[in-house]
Amino acid sequence: MRAAAIGLLGLLAAASVQADGPSSAFRSSDSRADRAGLPAGEQPWWPSRYGADDQIGTLNELTADRVVAAVRLVRQGRTVDLGRVLDDAAPAFPGRYWHQTVDLAPLITNLRRVDAYGKGWGLNEINWITEIQVGTFQVGTQLDSIGHIQIGDRFYNGWRAVDIVEPWGLNRFGVETIPPIVGRGLLVDIAAVKNVERLDKGYAITVADVEQALQRQGAALAAGDIVLIHTGWGGLWGRDNALFLSGEPGPGLDLITWLNDRRVAAVGTDSWSIGPVPGEDPRRPFLVPQTMYVKFGLFGFENLATERLIERGVSEFLFVNTHGRTRGSTAAFVAPVAIY
Repeated sequence: MRAAAIGLLGLLAAASVQADGPSSAFRSSDSRADRAGLPAGEQPWWPSRYGADDQIGTLNELTADRVVAAVRLVRQGRTVDLGRVLDDAAPAFPGRYWHQTVDLAPLITNLRRVDAYGKGWGLNEINWITEIQVGTFQVGTQLDSIGHIQIGDRFYNGWRAVDIVEPWGLNRFGVETIPPIVGRGLLVDIAAVKNVERLDKGYAITVADVEQALQRQGAALAAGDIVLIHTGWGGLWGRDNALFLSGEPGPGLDLITWLNDRRVAAVGTDSWSIGPVPGEDPRRPFLVPQTMYVKFGLFGFENLATERLIERGVSEFLFVNTHGRTRGSTAAFVAPVAIY
């Protein structure tokens, strides 16, 4: 009886550790050497050009020299907030949501403290309000980790889900592994190239489109750039959320491959994903972000307010982003800033 009780306590303790956070309760594994089970016609894409155990992909391109060069772009000291306000009404991909509830409990519980006075705690009658948030990180202006998407059960650098998925999140590729992203921001205005307010949903932006935009803007692409693509689609945010979520324009697969070949550090769009929806091949949904994250380790920002740069006529700037470092998460709410 005593042995059974001890055994039960052990199981309960193990379950508690597994549920509460990182622990050694699970056996580590590395199944990258087993290259079976890939989709038909798919060849192994690992190890990455940044090394077999790399976790930050294209952010390796943000070298110290490139950061210093980007800082020198600041001339006026003006800032542009590229993040959108997140609330319950924000458009979200089906199955994702965000909800906030105010927590007024301290206004009551502070009155029950032994040293309460008047309407609060202490002679200064202090009170406070907090909030409770529930939902997914893939809403609003966000930065995806490269662990967000898989090919089958494979991640960037060939890791399988059985190797890295824990009850509390991912033991690799969580947003806590992503460093601050500081570098040269380059806005590419494709809507202007096409002389439209916004591109049509499903439009796949081409290499020629980007080259034409860069020529029009008198700008050149460089390694380490954070490339922001303005399609005009973000203008629908909060104005026509149903249309906004019905599809989107975005960089085609050839363009993303071209940008990766030129070693950009990250790509951002004013739409809710990256890549055209409907996609270039209807049999392969969301192929662009899948290729970015899983094969290239190329980071992506979504729902950026790029129109604020358009309004100011700014296309080259210092881009700065930091984020909450929640362990094992596959995305983070962000509000990047452009400084010029």
